[in-house]
Amino acid sequence: MTGVRLERLTKRYAPGATPAVSDLTLEAAENELLVLVGPSGCGKSTVLRMIAGLEEATSGEIRIGDRRVNQTPPRDRDIAMVFQNYALYPHLTVFENLAFGLRRRKVANPEVERRVGEAARSLGLERYLERLPRALSGGERQRVALGRAMVREPRVFLFDEPLSNLDAQLRVQMRAEIKRLHQRVRGTMIYVTHDQVEAMTLGDRIAVLRGGVLQQVADPFTLYERPANEFVASFIGSPPINRIEATLEGERVRVLERWFPLPAAVSARNPGGGSRAVTLGIRPEHLVVRGGGIEMDATADVVEPLGSEVLTYWTSPLGTLVTRTPGSNGPRPGDRATLGCDPGRIHLFDRESGDSLAADLAGSRAR
Repeated sequence: MTGVRLERLTKRYAPGATPAVSDLTLEAAENELLVLVGPSGCGKSTVLRMIAGLEEATSGEIRIGDRRVNQTPPRDRDIAMVFQNYALYPHLTVFENLAFGLRRRKVANPEVERRVGEAARSLGLERYLERLPRALSGGERQRVALGRAMVREPRVFLFDEPLSNLDAQLRVQMRAEIKRLHQRVRGTMIYVTHDQVEAMTLGDRIAVLRGGVLQQVADPFTLYERPANEFVASFIGSPPINRIEATLEGERVRVLERWFPLPAAVSARNPGGGSRAVTLGIRPEHLVVRGGGIEMDATADVVEPLGSEVLTYWTSPLGTLVTRTPGSNGPRPGDRATLGCDPGRIHLFDRESGDSLAADLAGSRAR
């Protein structure tokens, strides 16, 4: 197995057009599961298709291992790709679907049977080998698509939103299947999704894209706890981070007409001490009733019990705020409360650029 390296990769679909992917430098290390995530149209599938050779890069370099593959045909890149639709041959059995690519490469029959058997055992497909795809459920068909990639024993696996057509329960099951696949084969995998929950649960590292531009690449915990900018903070996390307009001055932040002290890591990014417009971000689990610190009055509007926790949407002079509290004893609609947050738990973003004002983010932006 081997890694994938992208150097200043750009894709334009017409001369002078806005790039679908702009100056992207990114590496998937050997045996890593790297997830590309972002909203529709951010360029993540285009990146995957360029790696696979299905799209030609306008400029930049694609390397698989030590080999530059920009002009290498897809069949010679030694990759296997799993698509959103299963793309199974309806007239072939599961066994023949799994074996199809190997037979086209003239792999000997004993080796075909060995690889297909191993993949079928790994994915729980042994009893379906003689069935046609129409006799399978959606999750079983997707397992066949995964198995077809596995038998290739490629250098790199590419996944293009493979779970989007499945229902919620099957998505959870198939996420576990892909995790097990990665742990078993230890292959280099690049996985594209628009679902941030899917990205957080699957990825060793996650690369967040917006408008074809890489915003940040880091492990799931770093992305959540130390987002590089306001877009990453709002995209990663469900429900999204609360955002409040505020003013930063020296070591204090003003929310409405009240001033609150800030931790040193934030104030260090405002060395001149001048006034600047900022956005204050608070994760729902860090905004609590009677929490002290930065406080604001609010009225409970909508309460969503989820069994192990309760989400409450509050109306306040600062707009709608959401809290996440464990257990079942949440507020009721119409309850009034003072919500508070430890200043050490807040995120501050420059209102104009969107960049985080935390002092320790240099290492996680775009490695």
